[in-house]
Amino acid sequence: MTQWTSKSTGSVEKIVNVTNPLNADNSSNLNYTVTPPNAENYSLYLSQKDLNLEHTSALPSWNKSQVNFGYDSPLTKHLPGKGSVLNRSDSDAPKVLVVDDHPASRMTAAALLAMEGYEVIEADSGFSAVELVTQNQPDLILLDVMMPEMDGFEVCQLLKQDEHTRLIPIIFVTALNDRRSRIRGIEVGADDFLSKPFDRVELTARVKSLVRQKRLNEDLDHAEQVLFSIARAIESRDPNTGDHCERLVDLGRAFGKYLNLSRNQIRDLMWGGYLHDIGKVGIPDAVLLKTGGFTPEEWEVMRRHVLIGEKICQPLRSMRGVIPIIRHHHERWDGSGYPDGLKGDEIPYLAQVFQMIDIYDALISERPYKRALTPKEALTVMQEETAVGWRNPELMQKFAEFICNSKSSNNIL
Repeated sequence: MTQWTSKSTGSVEKIVNVTNPLNADNSSNLNYTVTPPNAENYSLYLSQKDLNLEHTSALPSWNKSQVNFGYDSPLTKHLPGKGSVLNRSDSDAPKVLVVDDHPASRMTAAALLAMEGYEVIEADSGFSAVELVTQNQPDLILLDVMMPEMDGFEVCQLLKQDEHTRLIPIIFVTALNDRRSRIRGIEVGADDFLSKPFDRVELTARVKSLVRQKRLNEDLDHAEQVLFSIARAIESRDPNTGDHCERLVDLGRAFGKYLNLSRNQIRDLMWGGYLHDIGKVGIPDAVLLKTGGFTPEEWEVMRRHVLIGEKICQPLRSMRGVIPIIRHHHERWDGSGYPDGLKGDEIPYLAQVFQMIDIYDALISERPYKRALTPKEALTVMQEETAVGWRNPELMQKFAEFICNSKSSNNIL
């Protein structure tokens, strides 16, 4: 059954149908929740066996029921007429925003989609489309190219640059079949193209495919955010570190650009700033927060944080470039580091780069057991460590040049 609801001025209208086209395909039975793949690997209250802590029976004094990550999932919503909040799943009709300044074209697309069970929202201009996206967070946007004031290219570019709307797939609908328009559409981030007049089968197939892909991408995106939330919670356990992770993110971005690293490598460095010590979730407070020196047994437990961190992040493909940083950021150039005793260029390059910014930030930061060193003093300490074989000499020289240049130009210091 299809129900038509008209809103105030008539510039925006909605069509709702209670059936969901995704339910017709069992292969698309996606659970639209924040639970990532292999969810057992993400439990904060990991077992001793998982953490490989055979030398201690103590687990952290906090567990997942005691931690509020400040993560209010957008994956739940109040359904009209219902009193409870439900997890969003395939039982909810996907929401499509149709944007076209021509009422006839807009209504044709809306009617076709409503017949297939989609909840449809209509906008008659680029400006109203942007406003409705913010208010409604649709699952897909069917966007006309040729519109006055703000055309489809401008709308698409604006939405794809926004962190909160970048995952919404956009299908350009246009009578323009020229190569230049399609190239420009790709450049501003369009996910697909449809030509007028609509072919119903093609329209529904493309919409269904992109909605499915969006939900998969959101699951991945939310799983990543959960990891970052865990990392921030871990950092908050030790008030002495301050904003160590945030500083590492900024340093990683700046040093990565200085080394002319690729965009993905710089992203991995920045993510490493947040996630390099996520494995400390499995280290008992008695060890992690100890102010004095470690016993040999306690040091063995502490060193395992890199292996725990690797295990936590391993199920996510997007973390493949970060995992070498997590596991190997305590290796040393002469092979005296841990966990694998790698030597020289056996150590992954990004782990070597990350070591530089991690050690530098620790040296210039105040701790209860030491004063904050000046940049010059910190570089001297790092160069001394390089001389005894702990660091990559060539990379150390580049890092020293980077710090000196940054200091003189007031870029980051």
